[in-house]
Amino acid sequence: MIALTEFERLEAPGLWLPEGDSQRRSVIVSVGEATLTLSDDRTDGRPLTHWSLPAIERITAEGETPARYRPASDSSEELEIDDELMIEAIDRIRRAIDRARPHPGRLRGVMIGLGAAAVLGLGVFWLPGALIRQAVTIVPPVTRAEIGEELLDRIKRLSGAPCDTVHGARALNTLKNRLIPGGSGQIVVLTSGVALSQHLPGKIILLNRALLEDHEDPDVLAGYVLAELVRAEDQDPLERLLQDAGLTTSLRLLTTGHIPPDILDAHAESLLTAPVAPVENDHLISAFAGAEVHSAPYAYARDITGESVLPLIEADGVQIETTRPVLSDGDWVALQGVCGG
Repeated sequence: MIALTEFERLEAPGLWLPEGDSQRRSVIVSVGEATLTLSDDRTDGRPLTHWSLPAIERITAEGETPARYRPASDSSEELEIDDELMIEAIDRIRRAIDRARPHPGRLRGVMIGLGAAAVLGLGVFWLPGALIRQAVTIVPPVTRAEIGEELLDRIKRLSGAPCDTVHGARALNTLKNRLIPGGSGQIVVLTSGVALSQHLPGKIILLNRALLEDHEDPDVLAGYVLAELVRAEDQDPLERLLQDAGLTTSLRLLTTGHIPPDILDAHAESLLTAPVAPVENDHLISAFAGAEVHSAPYAYARDITGESVLPLIEADGVQIETTRPVLSDGDWVALQGVCGG
């Protein structure tokens, strides 16, 4: 029974129309534990009938007075009540009972809603990442190189033509072969646009001319190249492009093998202003050791005090046991003059 302690009384007069009868009769309506009792108001209150509270239906609309009820949906019996307190009590009990009933349709709706939310979540959060990973995995090296060249062409429009002299170009190729084994990739020196260094798909490394002209040790330049190669390993540059571009670009790359020009234009601009991602010291030290390059010159070029790059300084000669020259003196002099002075 629903607690109705705030009501002072749970009895009220009503008009009862018995089933199969055409005459209404006055009754006293009282609320019991599980029934609504209709009693004769002209005798000693003898009960005339009992209606099950869970089965009662309201015929008139909520808020309409007098209120009319029936004991079941297929019954012709009716009860009319105009006592507001009794109406409120009966309606409150009916609402509570209705809330307690199982609602298969509602549960089904909830389950459908949860399923739809799960599908939407997969579409929003999982599908783009899955497509990007698929594209990054299956795109062949030649396509990566083409995309890198297309990005480089757009960067050239913003930064100007790369530095290029006969002897300087030969020295850059020697540096590339020294640091990027396998014959792929290229190192490009720009007069502006790139703050210090950047990388593109296809192992294309971009360097600002200041890295050649402001330092006397080619190990410094080699360090910036190695750092960009490590960044490319930490986050694939093609994956970085597709994450910026979105789902449609990934789909187009998978189906056509190409990326729209406007997407490449926007990404090229963002690369010139994007902050340089940090590199873990252990990963970078391993790269120096693998390339047999001193790490201390690069470390001091980044921080002349050595405080923020102490692991790189300490690793030189300890974790990096074997080193060899990055470039000959002649190649280094030619490389320093690749931008024409």
